[in-house]
Amino acid sequence: MQTFDAIVIGAGAAGLFCAAQAGQRGLRVLLIDHTERVAEKVRISGGGRANFTNRDLDPAAPHKHFLGANPHFCRSALARFTPQDIIALLDRHGVPWHEKHKGQLFCDRSARDLIDALLAECDAASAQGGLVERWQPCAVQHVEFQARSASSPDMAGAASYHVHSDRGVVSAPALVVATGGLSIPKIGASGLGFELARQFGLRLVPTRPGLVPLTFGGEAWAPYAGLAGLALPVLIATGEKKQRTQFHEDLLFTHRGLSGPAVLQISSYWQPGAPLTIDLAPGIDLAAALREAKAAGARRLVARELAQWLPARLAEAFCADDPALQRPLAEAPDKALARLAERLQRWQLTPSGTEGYAKAEVTVGGVDTRDLSSQTLEARQQPGLYFIGEVVDVTGWLGGYNFQWAWASAHACAEALGQAAEARRAGGLSG
Repeated sequence: MQTFDAIVIGAGAAGLFCAAQAGQRGLRVLLIDHTERVAEKVRISGGGRANFTNRDLDPAAPHKHFLGANPHFCRSALARFTPQDIIALLDRHGVPWHEKHKGQLFCDRSARDLIDALLAECDAASAQGGLVERWQPCAVQHVEFQARSASSPDMAGAASYHVHSDRGVVSAPALVVATGGLSIPKIGASGLGFELARQFGLRLVPTRPGLVPLTFGGEAWAPYAGLAGLALPVLIATGEKKQRTQFHEDLLFTHRGLSGPAVLQISSYWQPGAPLTIDLAPGIDLAAALREAKAAGARRLVARELAQWLPARLAEAFCADDPALQRPLAEAPDKALARLAERLQRWQLTPSGTEGYAKAEVTVGGVDTRDLSSQTLEARQQPGLYFIGEVVDVTGWLGGYNFQWAWASAHACAEALGQAAEARRAGGLSG
């Protein structure tokens, strides 16, 4: 049976970077993934250019851009590996990048440049006396834990994890679970990480799709189905009072509902059965604008006048079901115009659901952070077992925040793996 210092399950962003960082600390690391291609989610992200971090991230206030049962959990890891650190890594590998807006950083050419940089970081382990061996495709069948034998002072008595895989059984004193969540199953997402958490007694926060388009049912959506493809900036909100969350982003109408950055962002906070409130003309007082246009004797149809501030198709759709609005603005009743303005700037609608994990960019929920060390990502009651990246109950906003959590949690874990390996060597349990 082959032995390593650490076994990392999952060759996505977090797993690949953790393996590289641990290898560069002199560890012999085995990286296992059941899919054939490495970092497939990285490859397809950001329109193929990987939104790899966000400059606006504030490590001292993670609750601004992350959600979970304890959004402050990620502060330690984020503070020790910042957006500047991943930027420096890409610069070192000559990967060109650019900033789009709101701090979002993308590769200039392709996400493949980022993946190649991560693979090069794995290869660099050999120069530091380490090793990153990658087995792909290789499915994990099951994992066993063998506790340390107090009667044996050598490596044979060390606690170890035995991973039964398609390529045989391997063991290591440390096991890192970087399997991601349930989102985008067509590229290999699975629930293995959650199964391993349950196996070793860790609690799970219920999971649901995040950063996902929202759907609306049947006849209620019929008046808007024809708007598919229409996009515009909106202010979108959900929740009550102190729990209220809102975003000022672009909205996209689809045949089945709503998408675009505004909806993807709010979807991570939306709860089934709760309404959304959407201002379709943020920054404009439509009621006042319509009153002024009427007072000036505007002769165009209401929808035509409204098209000064909104896309024409949208204006027509919102006027179509009210006979009082099917006339020149100057002849439209004041009450009808007030209702129209209120509806456009406080459009309330309740989604019937989401497009599910097939279209979700992330999984909300996961391994309960109460059962993990925020410093090391190690399970509190299970020595040598670590959970990093999306499998943990830490979910970032759209815009590079989830990748930054992947890098930061992987880095924190690798630091801990290095320290644990040093401690084993000092205790005569090197391996």
